Amino acid sequence: MHDGIALREACLAEALAIINSEGVEKLSLRDVARRLGVSHQAPYRHFPSRDHLLAEIVRQAFADFADALRAVPCSHDPAADTLAMGFAYIGFALREPLKYRLMFGGSLPEPEAHPDMMHGAREAFEVLRAALIRLATARGVTPEREAIDNEALFAWSSLHGMVSLLRSDAMGTLDLAPGAREAFIMQALRKIGVGLGIGEIQEGGGG
Repeated sequence: MHDGIALREACLAEALAIINSEGVEKLSLRDVARRLGVSHQAPYRHFPSRDHLLAEIVRQAFADFADALRAVPCSHDPAADTLAMGFAYIGFALREPLKYRLMFGGSLPEPEAHPDMMHGAREAFEVLRAALIRLATARGVTPEREAIDNEALFAWSSLHGMVSLLRSDAMGTLDLAPGAREAFIMQALRKIGVGLGIGEIQEGGGG
């Protein structure tokens, strides 16, 4: 037997297991109920539809993502903190591949019908935006909204491209020198830093 809260969490966990093993296209409330050994109607007490269940999974994934970026300590060195945030982004994506794939892999419910789903995405973007405002201020530059947003989108898209390559099957088949993968991450993050106008970031700043 599941009480209300336990059933809700069990539905979310079982839905993730289905997505992981069979793909998001196979997710249904009926299958979740069958796997949990509850009536077909039980999950509907918490999720009016399959899309509501998926939207909550995505909302939690984005919230965890935002928390991972927000957890980077704030030091006296904005450049080093930005590098650490880059490592936090990549670390989350590689540590939580299913959540990351759901966040950016398409096949999501309509955001207009599920307004809370993308709340964590907005929070994550605000964390990145705040870091770039801090960098600009440290350089004595007055942050302008359009410029900061463009830089944030550049950084996010660059990090996403790195993650896509690191997680690809092609990456695993390349005849790379020992340590090349780790060196690539550092070099790419430094190049992103240069692109953001913060100059060369000293190695080791990200831990």
